[in-house]
Amino acid sequence: MLDQTEVLHHLLQGSPLLFFAYSVSASQVLYVNEAYEHLFPGASRDTATQDLPRLLSYLPAEDQAYALTCLTDLANGEMHDDLLLRLQPQPAAPLRWLNLRAHRAVATDGQVLLCGTVQDVTVEQEYTRNADKFMAKKNTTLEILSHDLAGPFNLMQQMAALFQEKTQSLQDPQLEKMVGVMQETCRESVNLIREFVDSEFAESASVQLKRTRVDLTASLRQVMDTYQRSEHLVAKHFNFSSTPDAVYVELDNNKFLQVINNLMSNAIKFTREGGHISLAVAQHPQHVLVTVADDGVGIPEQFQPVLFDRFTRARRPGLRGEKTTGLGMSIIQTLVQLHGGTIWFESREGVGTTFYIKLPT
Repeated sequence: MLDQTEVLHHLLQGSPLLFFAYSVSASQVLYVNEAYEHLFPGASRDTATQDLPRLLSYLPAEDQAYALTCLTDLANGEMHDDLLLRLQPQPAAPLRWLNLRAHRAVATDGQVLLCGTVQDVTVEQEYTRNADKFMAKKNTTLEILSHDLAGPFNLMQQMAALFQEKTQSLQDPQLEKMVGVMQETCRESVNLIREFVDSEFAESASVQLKRTRVDLTASLRQVMDTYQRSEHLVAKHFNFSSTPDAVYVELDNNKFLQVINNLMSNAIKFTREGGHISLAVAQHPQHVLVTVADDGVGIPEQFQPVLFDRFTRARRPGLRGEKTTGLGMSIIQTLVQLHGGTIWFESREGVGTTFYIKLPT
């Protein structure tokens, strides 16, 4: 009858997952299964310890430092989620994604071990990142369209009010009814457009966070590109900047982009035609700072202390009559806090508003 060790041996050797055991105390790979040689063509199980520096060099420089920090934390007993790493053996080679899961253990002889698995998740990551890309574009486009489509309805509503004023002296019940229908139709259409966008934001914001390591600069630049291509639709000017060119943060990309889109939407609503809206990201030693700034009408001073309250009395229609539920800023603050960050703002009436989001690195 097979013993448990032999059964375990056969299970590990037949698995597409790379199983490993590494001795932190001895700086030595104690075990890897056959999947090691499939995952890293040309590598040998017998030289796994000697291969480590070469395999580490396959990671982009920023991933190398990130991986070493996370593994050091694990070795010291600190918990980490799955470690998602990019792998590129040659500059022209296709980018691969590896998911490393490990835990700290102590052997009977006192050695500190890191044991776990490595899996090639390139296909899943490409699918997820493409989905994230189109989701972000969809949300940005919805925000732009909500302002673009609401504009004509608001204009028609204002015209209907003027018609009502000019024809009031005629005392024609049928004409008054028609003008009233025009006003109500325009009002309901504007509310319907805004409610649709708000419901999309509220629904996606309620889902549990799924955090991964993201190039925040690339993600935000993609969003801003869509706004910049639509400047003629919303009659605003958009600018994006980042220091440095790539900034990596662990976050739920979809949720965070919802935060940015909502802040951008508010900036559009309260910035006059021809105004300027900027999005910036900056890397600091212990945090990343994201700012959304506009030169719009600003937030009235009496509303500023309660802006982040749920169903806040600070809610107000946009300059073109855009409806607001008053829930947006409360949800934004919650999502930022779930990421371990903080959000605050500075605003002066007639000068503009700047929102700051501070995220840990």
